[in-house]
This record gives sequence, structure tokens and C-alpha cells, in this order.
Amino acid sequence: MIKVRQKKITEGTTKTLFDGPESGLGILSFSDKARQWNSGAQVDDISGKGILNNRISAHLMTCLESIGLPTHFLKSLNMREQEVKIVDPLSIRLVVRNVAAGSMADRLDLPVGTILPRPIIEFYYKKDSQNYSIITEDHIVAFQWGDPFEMEEIVTMAYRANDFMNGLFSGIGVRLVDFSIEFGRLWGEYGELYIMICDELSPDTMRLWDLKTNQPFEGGIEAYQEIAVRLGLIPREGLVTGGDVNETMAEKLDAIENILANNEDRKIRAITKMPPRKGTPRG
Repeated sequence: MIKVRQKKITEGTTKTLFDGPESGLGILSFSDKARQWNSGAQVDDISGKGILNNRISAHLMTCLESIGLPTHFLKSLNMREQEVKIVDPLSIRLVVRNVAAGSMADRLDLPVGTILPRPIIEFYYKKDSQNYSIITEDHIVAFQWGDPFEMEEIVTMAYRANDFMNGLFSGIGVRLVDFSIEFGRLWGEYGELYIMICDELSPDTMRLWDLKTNQPFEGGIEAYQEIAVRLGLIPREGLVTGGDVNETMAEKLDAIENILANNEDRKIRAITKMPPRKGTPRG
């Protein structure tokens, strides 16, 4: 348990990143605040959501590490917090779409639920924590939000993450309609550049439907709990009943630790040998 709270680095709608106990480390804290998928507008708190998202994201990040995709996640600390590597987040996020829904269905006049002929990646510029503008790869390179080497890496990583999570969710009867994924830069001590998945992977950043009924998992705490249950992360009876969180049960859940990320002998592939433009040394 972190007893002394360090300074706040960034604060979004649903999470806050604090300085960690050592240089290059941070504490990512998940709140119960909720936001709408498309607009990012904040809605009422959902009691217990932060606990579930913390656990789901830690699990998915660890799964992606197991297939060779580096992430900023290191280990869970308590019900709502996890230790992460501090990275320089890119000013863009990627949305990987497998099924037409949300803004894509509206923009392209596609029936909601249309299976896309292949996964499609869309790029969004992050104006702030709640506003995103759709952009092209040309915008990214022209305005130096990312160079061609970085773009090749993040697109490859996004497709691999999509392939893996499609299989993972299909195995528990869930359709991965689309999801957003963010990346950050980490500079090594010799100037080498590493790209890592950062932020979170949870129902807050995904559109998930039941595979049999095509009904979306969205809205109240029941949707978050059902995903956590199917992933085997909490008992079937759930953590939240009538808005009350079973704190005793939550504290007894097994911690999630990314053994791969904590292995100092693990080799992460650097994508270029360019001199660093900014960032923190590899922690």
C-alpha cells in the first residue's frame, strides 16, 4: 500500500497518475467516475467501477506482455491502484474496429453490427482528456506527433493486440467490437527508443457485446462485473451489490503482477537508434 502520495502528474476523467516511489515509476489510480464512449462527457459515478477496471486492465496488460507486447504495467498495489512505468504518451490514440458501431457507423452510414471485411484502425488526436479529433497518418507525421518508424511499430502492435484479445474474448462469449489503445515512448540509457502500450485496457476503452445475443455490455456496474467474472477475475457473486462494494472480498483478491515486465533480463526490441528528443530514461 502506498502511504505517501506523491505529486499528481496527470488527471483524466476516470484515472489519475501520480509520481511513484522511485524515479521512472508512477502510480495509476482508478476512480469510479464514468464517461460516455463517444463524447467523453462525464456521467454519474458507478460504485466499484474503478476496482473492476483496475483489475481488468492489469490482467489484459499482463496477457499482452505474454505475447511480447511491452506495456507500462508493472503490478497491482491495491484495489484501485497499480504501479506503472512512466512513459511519454503519444498525442494520438488508435481505435481498432472489428464491427461497425458508434461514430464509424454514423460517419460511413453503415448498419450497426456490420462485420468489417478486415480490422480497421482509426487515428485520433488528443486535444484534451475529453476531446478527440479523427486524423490520418499524414497528419501524424506532418505535425511530428509520431515518425514513420513509430507509426509502423504502433500499428503492428495494435493489430497484434486485436488478434489476441479477439481470441481471448471470444473464448468467454464476448465480441470485441472495437477498442482504443494508447502508446508511449520510453528512452533507454543509450538513446534507444522503446514503444509501450500505456493508459488502460478495460470496458471503459472497449465496446463489448455478448457473442450470442449481440447485446452490449454497457451502462451500470453489472456490465463491468460480468466481464470481470467471465475473465475469471472475481467470483460469480460479484463485488458490488446494490451500490455497496464488498471491500473485504476485494482486498482478498489475488494481486496481479507482471512478471515479464519486472524481469530485468527481458529484452525489449528498440525500434530506432535515433537520439532521444525527450523523455525519461528506461526504468
